[in-house]
Amino acid sequence: MVSTLLNFSWGFSMITWITHPEYDIPLPPGHRFTSTKFSDLFELLKKSEYMESATVLVPEKANAEQVGIAHCSEYVEKIANGSLDEKEQRRLGLRWSPVLAKRSFIAVNGSLLAARSALQYGVSCHLAGGTHHSHFDFGSGFCVFNDLAFTALTLTKTKEVKNILIFDCDVHQGDGTARILENNDRTFTCSIHSSKNFPYRKANSDLDIGLEDNMSWFGYKRHLLEGLNKCIERFSPDLVLYVAGVDIHANDRLGRLSIDDEGLFEREMIVLNFFKKRDIPIATVMGGGYSDDKYELAYRHSTVVKAAHQIWA
Repeated sequence: MVSTLLNFSWGFSMITWITHPEYDIPLPPGHRFTSTKFSDLFELLKKSEYMESATVLVPEKANAEQVGIAHCSEYVEKIANGSLDEKEQRRLGLRWSPVLAKRSFIAVNGSLLAARSALQYGVSCHLAGGTHHSHFDFGSGFCVFNDLAFTALTLTKTKEVKNILIFDCDVHQGDGTARILENNDRTFTCSIHSSKNFPYRKANSDLDIGLEDNMSWFGYKRHLLEGLNKCIERFSPDLVLYVAGVDIHANDRLGRLSIDDEGLFEREMIVLNFFKKRDIPIATVMGGGYSDDKYELAYRHSTVVKAAHQIWA
């Protein structure tokens, strides 16, 4: 078992939200990462009309052996016991703490739970996840463990699914995911990202679509549709893990694109509808988003959840 039922209510269709009360990260004032973004999102959604048709599940903590399916044992042990050196912590972008370690072992199971829920109900939304800069043997870009690689490797190993597509629309390339899953014929990684943004040394996804700075929604939409169609032409997924990063937004602190709220919502509707029409289950994860206004950030991150309810419920 990897879940605990927190709340249950029926809508026209079951939409599961995956979250945990210990997802928030202790960070110093002024840090670029919003430490409360996970609880902020859940609190906003609880007050929305969508709560009535949501089932909320809480994941259990994964153990070191389980996380080892995607990461080397030495790195997993460093996270567990707090032995990262200063250089490793700078690369990660986060100071180690027992809270950070614990939530990292929980969050990977959150995405796995979302994937399993999507296989059962068609869609599921993890109110965290998308830590695609985490590599096999080191963390980077605020990403400790790679929940996408962990989920894909676990589900294909257990033969719960044969093929998994990771469709990554974070503004930053999913370099860690691409490298961990390189040459894995059971997965297909697609990253649609800003060409000149972090990481500056790009990996090779199965499909990379680089975007120019300040791109508006109309240009972005063309590349989005291109990516969706190419993925289906080249690969036949049984499940999609969708990284719904909101750092494509024009007001994002670390993004370099010019997408507004309307464009962000339309993106989610296009992606979710694309796979629903093909009867391919999809699990969404948060991905990146950066703002000085935590309420504005929570609102952006809620977009994919709202789109899921509009399409499925």
